[in-house]
Amino acid sequence: MEGIPPRRALILVLVLVVSSLFSVLASSSSSSPSQDVRILSVERRIDLTSFIVRAFLAFKVENTGASDVSEILIAFSPNEAQHLAIVKASTTAGKRKKKAYLPLDVNPIESPKGPNGAQLFSIALPTPLKSGDTAALEVLYVLTHSQEPFPAEISQSESQYVYYRDSALLLSPYHIKEQRTFIKTPSSKVESYTNVSPNNRVGTELRYGPYHDRSPYSHSPILVHFENNNPFAVVEELTREVEISHWGNVQITEHYKLSHAGAHHKGVFSRVEYQARPSISGVSSFKSLLARLPPRVHSVYYRDEIGNISSSRLRSDSLKSELEIEPRYPLFGGWKTTFVIGYGLPLQDFLFESSDGQHYLNFTFGCPLLETVVDRLTIKVVLPEGSKDPSAVVPFPVKQHYETSYSYLDVVGRKTLVLVKENVVPEHNVPFEIYYKFNPIFMLAEPLMLVSAFFLFFIACIAYLHTDLSISK
Repeated sequence: MEGIPPRRALILVLVLVVSSLFSVLASSSSSSPSQDVRILSVERRIDLTSFIVRAFLAFKVENTGASDVSEILIAFSPNEAQHLAIVKASTTAGKRKKKAYLPLDVNPIESPKGPNGAQLFSIALPTPLKSGDTAALEVLYVLTHSQEPFPAEISQSESQYVYYRDSALLLSPYHIKEQRTFIKTPSSKVESYTNVSPNNRVGTELRYGPYHDRSPYSHSPILVHFENNNPFAVVEELTREVEISHWGNVQITEHYKLSHAGAHHKGVFSRVEYQARPSISGVSSFKSLLARLPPRVHSVYYRDEIGNISSSRLRSDSLKSELEIEPRYPLFGGWKTTFVIGYGLPLQDFLFESSDGQHYLNFTFGCPLLETVVDRLTIKVVLPEGSKDPSAVVPFPVKQHYETSYSYLDVVGRKTLVLVKENVVPEHNVPFEIYYKFNPIFMLAEPLMLVSAFFLFFIACIAYLHTDLSISK
């Protein structure tokens, strides 16, 4: 500050200090949740009866401050955030018989994070919560790959046991007045669990709590070791090709890379023992899966690299279609297989026209196999040649890009909209829409090409028959 009078330099330094102090206070106030909100009661129910972990929260919040509150924050530990597949929230509207559930928007807060790297999510309230008012909220979140097989390897005749790690206390940025946690296991065979008093075990249910007056971000780790012989079916990669033809058909082709994510199989596999004692031998393996397909499917096939697999059964009616498939061999822990499922659907059931003249496809996202986790799902929607301005409407974030596909008699290729999402669970099986513009005149392109080709062929034949190729004398 050479050349600046001392008094002015002092004023400048004070201004810089005050402005930096205000910025720090503003950032800290924006990063920390409002302490004017407290949770009066919360009940958490964790369902471990399958490979997929589902947790249900029912809690009541109160605004103890003077200003309105427009959002409520929930927190997840870094381990939970890594395996988090989906978060849904809702609130109730009306009373008794007129009671209805109103879905709420849930969005992650990228930064800043809570203590120890806790990931925060924001639940937008339908109306601001006024001072002194309370609100009842319900949250569902789904975790994948959260059950760790222990031991990591088992023989054909052994049952599968897994570890599940969590906290007896709900991780929350708010003060919690009262809370309870219930953990449901597939069976009553629980090897061990962490004792956090008060807690008890009744049948297949572990109960933790009630706990009173816990401060924000309280944590009490627990470990549950229990038997779980349910299929740990994981689709490592699923590619679904949805090809739209305005001649009246939607063709679906699904390429699967399926694996068993449970405890790895050790030793020699005995098919004789597996078939002779199915209730004891290979209880954690699976030899069939059920795929729920749209109604009115036709031309269904199921094959792998060798060829067609005949061990499948299709049950179809006007409401649903179910395809039960059996791989060529039962899948034990660590085993993998690949196969393809294909089928056709009537176009009028899935393609519609919007008020502005656009066509849109209404189809179901996710994987048709029941109770499976998809590590990476790719959906390729192949539009008719000549389509313009495709766009997707999906109720959750997905990655998307465009490609060009070629089929029979294509000239410029077909626009293909590609949607990619990782960590997909059955809760993602919801409708999505693909909008695009298409002029019906392009439907005549391929027939005209065929007619022109036949016409030129016959003209060439006529010209050949009327041409004298003999050598004149």
